[in-house]
Amino acid sequence: MSYLLGIDIGTSATKSVLFNKDGKTIASASYEYPLYQPHPGWAEQDPADWWDAVCFTCKKILNDSKIDSQSIKGIGISGQMHGLVMLDEKDQLLGRSIIWCDQRTQKQAEYLEDKIGRDRLISITANPAITGFTASKILWVKQNKPELYSKVRKIMLPKDYILYMLTGEFSADVSDGSGMQLMDIKNRKFSKELLEKLEIDISLLGYMHESAEPAGKVTKEAAKLTSLNEGTIVAAGGGDQACGAVGNGIVKEGIISSTIGTSGVVFAHTDKLHIDKFGRIHTLCHAVPGCYHVMGVTQAAGLSLKWFRDSFCKEEMDLAKIKGVDPYVIMDEMAEQTSIGANGLIFLPYLMGERSPHLDPFCSGVFFGITASHNKAHFIRAILEGVVYSLRDSISILREDMGIDVSQVRVSGGGAKSPFWKSMQADIFESNIAVVDNTEGPALGAAILGGVACGLYKSVTAACEHVITTKNMQKFNENNAIEYNKYYFIYKALYPILKGEFKKLRKLL
Repeated sequence: MSYLLGIDIGTSATKSVLFNKDGKTIASASYEYPLYQPHPGWAEQDPADWWDAVCFTCKKILNDSKIDSQSIKGIGISGQMHGLVMLDEKDQLLGRSIIWCDQRTQKQAEYLEDKIGRDRLISITANPAITGFTASKILWVKQNKPELYSKVRKIMLPKDYILYMLTGEFSADVSDGSGMQLMDIKNRKFSKELLEKLEIDISLLGYMHESAEPAGKVTKEAAKLTSLNEGTIVAAGGGDQACGAVGNGIVKEGIISSTIGTSGVVFAHTDKLHIDKFGRIHTLCHAVPGCYHVMGVTQAAGLSLKWFRDSFCKEEMDLAKIKGVDPYVIMDEMAEQTSIGANGLIFLPYLMGERSPHLDPFCSGVFFGITASHNKAHFIRAILEGVVYSLRDSISILREDMGIDVSQVRVSGGGAKSPFWKSMQADIFESNIAVVDNTEGPALGAAILGGVACGLYKSVTAACEHVITTKNMQKFNENNAIEYNKYYFIYKALYPILKGEFKKLRKLL
């Protein structure tokens, strides 16, 4: 029997999953690690924690499954996008990684647009300058810590650091790499023009691959630390959103995904390059060779609900422990007892600034319409609705402005585990919803890439046709959709009113 391993380097934890060639889960393991926020708007992690997590989860999977490591034919890696990992001449880490949700780089994003020109930057990278993307992070280090930058010999993304630790190969891939904002997206390679103007030596960047290409093999040293078999093929891998899309079968036009994890993402496959000239929606290379994807990102989707749980729901967490259920189950039940619109309470989920459609690092979370009649259940429902309203903003742009077919929405992440949140998405999106039979999204997508790299599958698309099935098709409720629309249009009107005040407030901090 042949097996595949998918490794997903997430923000809260790394999850490794072993699959058979039919995409069925054999064993899985996860390992959590901290997020550091030394200043408001900053977000960092220690890449050494990611590697420790990979070593732990691989060993645990092999121990629990009793599978011979030689039967694992291919490995794929998915990872949180945009993070900056720097190594010195001895391949030692130069501090923590500045990760995707960090918002310290507004001045560098402005510098990037001024240096290149907004229109020219969009024509090359398909996106305006974005604080969360890696290019702005590199410029921040150059401008604020020049002594540190002078020691840099390798720049890589989170999953590429893990690939380097596994194989010794200095690699990049088109899906994750296009989120660095240093790539010529149309030609799927690093842009010589950008690198020269920004004075970033191309030797600092890894060799560019398509996601399903083999990038290296597990080294003897890595095999000892992980219990994997030396010589196992490792695919170049992809960003978590591209891998999650592969794992959800989003590899042809007409099917889009809505994923609610720490962040929330609306993702659509496109055969040809589509660019939103206003920069509200990101366009990147897909993990499917020669193809692209467009996506809208809500910075704090599941993070908003987790923040509320951790800050205000100790009683619910204690009750969940007694009942032996997840606290979110209790919270869902509370929210479901309230009516659509949370009795006039609206939540803007901007706890970490925002990406789509506003691209604003200064905006912050808002509860609008609070009265003495509101209780905890109303706040929970408002958060659930606000996150979905934010995702609808992106779907509306895909449908109405970019002409992208949205025939079916496939949901995953926390939004798929909660029946209540899933039905809410159907009604607010005004679209039928399907759930993929396998819930391992990014890890499964990564494993599929590994399967193509080792020759187990002919192509990414063929693999998805073989592996991915859907279940629980849910139709949206037209009456509910009408009610949600009344609140959605108020939600949509709030950001323009508050935009200037967000910036004034940030200056006071």
